[in-house]
Amino acid sequence: MTATEWITDIALILIVFRQLREGRLDRKTFLLPLGIVAFVAYTYLDSVPTDGNDLVLIAALTAVGAALGVAGGVYTRIRALDGNLLIKAGAVSAVLWIVGMGARMGFQTWVEHGGGAEPVARFSLAHHITSQQAWVAAFVLMALTEVVTRVATIYVRSRGHRLAVARPAAALGCTA
Repeated sequence: MTATEWITDIALILIVFRQLREGRLDRKTFLLPLGIVAFVAYTYLDSVPTDGNDLVLIAALTAVGAALGVAGGVYTRIRALDGNLLIKAGAVSAVLWIVGMGARMGFQTWVEHGGGAEPVARFSLAHHITSQQAWVAAFVLMALTEVVTRVATIYVRSRGHRLAVARPAAALGCTA
């Protein structure tokens, strides 16, 4: 793994640690993780192979990313306080985030430095996965999907809280 890959992976993991302490839900909550995965996708997602069972691998890992992201978003606490929305990642959300991001990091490290290249090559041959790019695309799309679905889940959940914050203010004749 390159230094850029380590920094990017660690930055994604640290995002959830930042949210273990309750903080204000704002644009930065959404834009920072989306910006990081956009950079990762731009940097590493050259193509999406479609030969053999490449799309099956890509779809499977993308589905795992979506499940982890939605669950992580659901297990993130959102509450209203003094007209602001606050966010705090729970333990389940943190574990899911680390499992998803750590799996990619661990897999890449295992393949590059832990003797995993040969078993992955055998698995790929046996299951008609045609290229290394299929694995790259699958893990990048898994990370991208995990981030996007987590952020989207938090956003959708926050809309309900925003309405609850706005109703009392409207009832008092205040404008928000």
